[in-house]
Amino acid sequence: MSRRALSSNLLGLFVVLILMCVVFTILKPGFLTGKNLLNILTAASLSGLIAIGESYLIIAGQIDLSPGAIAAFAGVFSALLAQRGMPILLIILITVAMGALFGAVSAFQVNALKIQPFIATLAVMSIARGLAYIICAGKPVFISHNTYIKIGITRILGIPLPVIILVVMFLVWGVALSKTRFGRNVYAVGGNPAAARLAGINADAVKRGLFILSSCLASLGGIILASRMNTGQPGAASDVDFDAITASVLGGIAMTGGTGSLSGTFLGVLILQGFNNGLLLLNVSTFWQDVARGLLMMFALTFDFYRKQRREG
Repeated sequence: MSRRALSSNLLGLFVVLILMCVVFTILKPGFLTGKNLLNILTAASLSGLIAIGESYLIIAGQIDLSPGAIAAFAGVFSALLAQRGMPILLIILITVAMGALFGAVSAFQVNALKIQPFIATLAVMSIARGLAYIICAGKPVFISHNTYIKIGITRILGIPLPVIILVVMFLVWGVALSKTRFGRNVYAVGGNPAAARLAGINADAVKRGLFILSSCLASLGGIILASRMNTGQPGAASDVDFDAITASVLGGIAMTGGTGSLSGTFLGVLILQGFNNGLLLLNVSTFWQDVARGLLMMFALTFDFYRKQRREG
């Protein structure tokens, strides 16, 4: 994506974000308070982390439907480790490593078995969700580990730690995508696989790294979610994949691959989470919220179509 196109896309997203804030503030004056804005960002800590992984994968011409299930597994698994009194750093490392295994399985199916990412990650989603229920016998795992719980409640200069982690992850992986050789390889694999192969880029290695990255970020998000809820729940994060993909596409990541930026994805996450929060404040029923989220996804896909037409025109 050219700088001019990127700037135009970001400006459009800013306008949409501002209009959304204005509408919800008129309908519910408490929407634009500092407390509610922090609530929006905190709620986005899971979908935002997953959106980073999805953005990378979609740019590379892939997709992952398993992060929500992996996040649920990570929440339950880490809660069980916490019950055994393990140090928090060890809990995080082991849990993220387990998440990486799920990503490696997805990559193996896509690279070695040549299975479509949609089907491969659908299988991994079912495995991860099933294991989440099996290891806790279908019951929530309560967390009494003080250090673990602090992840979800700690504030630094008034900002919740999950929000700080989210912003730092977006900055780190945003720079990696736009400024490093690895990021350029991701764009090349998604934009023109044949040219990438001729340039000596190992597409399989890139895709393997991205599936593992997606699963690791989902695992980190699952740990944060379990900390916020003080419990690991096997049924958690059931719709987060849908939200993350919607935010990525809304933010300018082309479903055809090769185009987009994490700055756009971040704005997409804010728009989506703000939209969900506004509906909750207005006491819209959960059924109509599902309809609204589906319409937002349709809008994002339509927006993506017209962006593609403009690029090709």
